[in-house]
Amino acid sequence: MRHRAYLGLGTNLGDREANLDRTRELLADGRSSVTRASSIYETEPRDLADQPWFLNQVVEVETSLLPVQLLERALAVERSMGRVRRVAKGPRLIDIDLLLYDHAVINASPKLEVPHPRMGERRFVLEPLVELAPELRHPVTGRTLREMLAAVKSQDVRKR
Repeated sequence: MRHRAYLGLGTNLGDREANLDRTRELLADGRSSVTRASSIYETEPRDLADQPWFLNQVVEVETSLLPVQLLERALAVERSMGRVRRVAKGPRLIDIDLLLYDHAVINASPKLEVPHPRMGERRFVLEPLVELAPELRHPVTGRTLREMLAAVKSQDVRKR
């Protein structure tokens, strides 16, 4: 059975565009394929301001993996690209977040919560997500992604 998931990608170290390209390539492993990718957005760091700006993108993935397997795959891609977690919210070669998985609501552990618990507060996630699926409804709130984006318009995000 195939499932649709949305993954948020973020990078602020090295060749940021190449990092996004490589991440999309690595996510396509036979069990998952990237079916669509949003535009790339440049965003100011939010939680830890003293670091380079991010490039962010959302990809739509068709997958046969279960949510926990998809998360494990995303973490393996991060590791293979050299991500080392030193500082919370700090600079990173790549960060992959599982935002949505079908219409599922999952609270399996602190490591796996779907929909992503902070996606509604982050314009850098919602802007590219709305580009791909503006009328998709959040499985908990029932609001469309477009409605959620309207609530965070004050955050600075620039389409590249």
